Amino acid sequence: MPTSPAPILTDLVRNAAHPLTGSIADYDVLLDLIGDARFVLLGEASHGTHEFYRERAKITKRLIREKGFHAVALEADWPDAHRVHRYVQGDNTDPDAAQALNGFKRFPAWMWRNADVLDFVGWLRTHNDSLEPSKRVGIFGLDLYSLHASIERVLRYLDEIDPEAAHRARLRYACFDNFGSDPQAYGYAASFGLRPSCENEAISQLIDLQHSSLRYARMDGLVGLERFFDTEQNAHVVKDAEEYYRTMFQGSVSSWNLRDRHMAETLDALIDHLDRQQPPAKLVVWAHNSHVGDARATQMGHSGEWNIGQLVRQKYGSECRNIGFTTYTGTVTAASGWDSPAERKQVRPARLDSFEGLFHQAGIPAFSLSLGQYSPVALRLRESMLERAIGVVYLPASELASHYFLASLSDQFDAVVHFDETRAVEPLEPVSAGGAGEPAETFPSGV
Repeated sequence: MPTSPAPILTDLVRNAAHPLTGSIADYDVLLDLIGDARFVLLGEASHGTHEFYRERAKITKRLIREKGFHAVALEADWPDAHRVHRYVQGDNTDPDAAQALNGFKRFPAWMWRNADVLDFVGWLRTHNDSLEPSKRVGIFGLDLYSLHASIERVLRYLDEIDPEAAHRARLRYACFDNFGSDPQAYGYAASFGLRPSCENEAISQLIDLQHSSLRYARMDGLVGLERFFDTEQNAHVVKDAEEYYRTMFQGSVSSWNLRDRHMAETLDALIDHLDRQQPPAKLVVWAHNSHVGDARATQMGHSGEWNIGQLVRQKYGSECRNIGFTTYTGTVTAASGWDSPAERKQVRPARLDSFEGLFHQAGIPAFSLSLGQYSPVALRLRESMLERAIGVVYLPASELASHYFLASLSDQFDAVVHFDETRAVEPLEPVSAGGAGEPAETFPSGV
């Protein structure tokens, strides 16, 4: 049976914690920790918790207003996020924030089509409206699932700017046509040699586009630069998505690493693009803890996985801050299986031998905790303990095996924000009510 953490460790957490009371000064200590960092990676322990979205928005607003951050990068597909980017930049193709979020149709739509994101997008549009265009804050996507949507964006751009190049691109991308709109079907067939892969076609198209970059980007000034950057990133998505879907049938570590490498490279491209406009550019990232926490400090890292948190730290060092979010219990919006409907599920109280259980024992409803390298609490939290991660699927009946892993919290994050009881995020579409699930299995089976 799990046991409670040693009282001395609980006392260390309680004494070092900064309680969150809902005041404007709640994150003063966290902003001091961030200092002049150019990259702030804000995590979440689930993709469906209201407090995580709400508090990331609060922190991000302060980073924009007080520290001059230029963009928010989401664990989201590039074309869907770019539609929101155009809206917050003042492009009135969409009449309001809700319409701008309509691009997020792929499972799990509630990750970005929810009330908290809607509020933040509305705030950012209002904030930007008071600024000249060159100083407006953008929203971008880092993920690579949008194979077909990104193909469409490349073709649409080339149709307008270079019809001959558009014809060549169609011939190359026609390689994917035999598989309909399901990229996993392509990945399966290419991975097992049932059909030739489209790797060469995707790479050739990206190279062809880049060879014409100066000519395209100069065609209509600043707008041309922005349009070309969007198109080039979509071509990168096609290249990396082709490899990802082909790799996903060869092992989870390979596909995970490819995906997070793509997200880190997209972040690099974004910072280079923004640096050309308003150096030095600063970026906030919103993604799951499993992406923004340094993988080297986790059980997954020991098995060969890396993530964007590790890659950004390795490249940018002290210019990066990694901040995790945790919860003990409450409700969460999640599915029972991939592509299944969203449900409002009860989150089991965390195991007492986990970081979340330790934070619960501290007895503070909500707090932030800095994990400075030599502080007493950070030294103790460097010891390996269980940590919980809930993605888009939550399986309470197999929670230990499905949602817990070993980690060294102080090496994983620079700070954590904890809410002892949280509630499910509110999707813009209705969800069904889910139950608490079956009793959890006995520790340590399933680790």
